[in-house]
Amino acid sequence: MKASDLMVQCLEAEGVEYVFGVPGEENADFMISLAASERIRFILTRHEQGAAFMAEAYGRLTGHPAACLGTLGPGATNLITGVADANMDRAPLIVLTGQGATSRLHKESHQIMDVVEMFSPVTKWATTVYRADTLPEIMRKAVRLARMEKPGATLVELPEDVAKEDTGAAPLAPRRFRRAVIDDKIADRAFELLARARRPVILAGNGAIRRRASKQLRRLCEATGIGVLNTFMAKGAVDMDADYCLYTVGLGSKDLPTLAIDESDLVITLGFDMAEYHPHLWNPNRDKCIVHADFLPAEIDEHYHPDVELVGDLAHTLWMLNERIAARGLPAYDLAYQADLRLQMQAEFAEHAEDDTRGTIRPQKMLWDIRRLLRPEDIVLSDVGAHKMWIARHYHCHEPNTCLIPNGFCSMGSALPGAIGAHLVFPQRRILGIAGDGGFLMNVQEMETARRLDADITMLVWEDHEYGLIAWKQENEFGRHTDLAFANPDWLRLATAFGWQGHRVDASRDFASVMERALAERGPSLVVAPVDYRENRRLTERLGDMFEPGLIGS
Repeated sequence: MKASDLMVQCLEAEGVEYVFGVPGEENADFMISLAASERIRFILTRHEQGAAFMAEAYGRLTGHPAACLGTLGPGATNLITGVADANMDRAPLIVLTGQGATSRLHKESHQIMDVVEMFSPVTKWATTVYRADTLPEIMRKAVRLARMEKPGATLVELPEDVAKEDTGAAPLAPRRFRRAVIDDKIADRAFELLARARRPVILAGNGAIRRRASKQLRRLCEATGIGVLNTFMAKGAVDMDADYCLYTVGLGSKDLPTLAIDESDLVITLGFDMAEYHPHLWNPNRDKCIVHADFLPAEIDEHYHPDVELVGDLAHTLWMLNERIAARGLPAYDLAYQADLRLQMQAEFAEHAEDDTRGTIRPQKMLWDIRRLLRPEDIVLSDVGAHKMWIARHYHCHEPNTCLIPNGFCSMGSALPGAIGAHLVFPQRRILGIAGDGGFLMNVQEMETARRLDADITMLVWEDHEYGLIAWKQENEFGRHTDLAFANPDWLRLATAFGWQGHRVDASRDFASVMERALAERGPSLVVAPVDYRENRRLTERLGDMFEPGLIGS
């Protein structure tokens, strides 16, 4: 058989379900081989970046990699933003690129560039296939590294002449093993710190939303009452209705939840990446006692110098702590202040629940209505922009992986293709993507992909006719902002042109009913709402008055 046939067989053996992408001449053999597969579905996208974002959403929701595909040269460069986003947001993903024949890689030639070198900084591993017989080892390694904690992206480049080679090799059967776990002595040290603390708090990062980890975290909190702050990427690690849920941290300025860290004498970080909420923002004096529990050792940083490191499978680490708590007990903690903070945040969430405004709608009102409309298992995907900050602060979850917010690489344009990927994983759930007008138009062409797939997704666009987050940050720092304004299309005609249902809502009192109708519609629906981003400045001023000046951002 051909090498391209073997590559497809290797992907099948690994359980890969989807390949998203835009083919080219140099991966024609692979595409013909893929078309013969009965186990892998190819999704043709309208841009390679959209393909990468779809694969990223699939990976974040399932823990298993999908593949995104592009040809050499511009196909590969179009993939790289979405791949970098997946890699920094810890989503398992396989990148498959074509390449020119090996006979011309050493010299100037049409569309030839060093794709492997270009992808090396944004993947866990990148390589070229030079011999067909090496494909079983290469594909096994690519998938294993993509899945291994912390998950991320890997790239395999297949030159067109190698793709045609005959081979008698066969796929390697995947063998998956339990992750390494911490030993008893280090678990005892962490327990001793818990026993001595009076005001502990938990900071849950993206690693805490693995289902096994979330289950053990909830067990720990039920036993101890310790409050949990989640990063943007850890929403749903604990149920928003639990008394110990202290909501989200990650804004670049002080906010009510961060007071829980200020008041604490022990911070337990779980699956936490520094990119999510830099420690200089919550440990400025470098005086916090920190227990770091994660799959990997802590990053070296002067503001993040753990007293104990629990490096191993996070769910097992939490189980070991839970077993010690059950056997030995813990003192009664002084956590009344955490309950106080929770009540203050709840009051802010509900402040605009009964808004009756026309012309623009406050972010808080839209998110209040959306939370009431969506079921616990439904999924919200945020694009990047000012709306992301409001979603992080005001939209909370019952279950892990029901709100996906990019917060490592933070690329705009992810919500629409991500929503398509989410629909393919969970076709029975309501899938809602939220984007600003700037971010939505960056991958607007994927509206056709959604229509072709008859995807049951709803996209909500917050319209403000400018790059609102940049305006917000510039105003905070300089008191004014540069020219960031732009025009938009006629949204309802755009929806019609792509075969979508379209809605525009200008009154806050009508927002919930319009959203409910759109979410119930079969196929893709677009809802556009003019957003009142005067609230950005008001939030900055309120937080500044309560605490200290600082930029809103992440």
